[in-house]
Amino acid sequence: MKIIGIAIVIIGLGMTLFTAITYFTREKVADLGVLEITSNHPHNISWSPFVGMAIMVVGAFLILQGKKK
Repeated sequence: MKIIGIAIVIIGLGMTLFTAITYFTREKVADLGVLEITSNHPHNISWSPFVGMAIMVVGAFLILQGKKK
């Protein structure tokens, strides 16, 4: 439980520091034989820093539960 708790705390810290992820999808606009025109569309996934803090609290709880046993 202690190792899982440490991993969850690290994930929560990362989510607190980086509050968004941007990824791109490629869409084909036109295909004219050998000529192909594509367009990149950005998509954002964002969350509140409080979500990362809550995940860190859960990880700390798991670390403390591992120490009691």
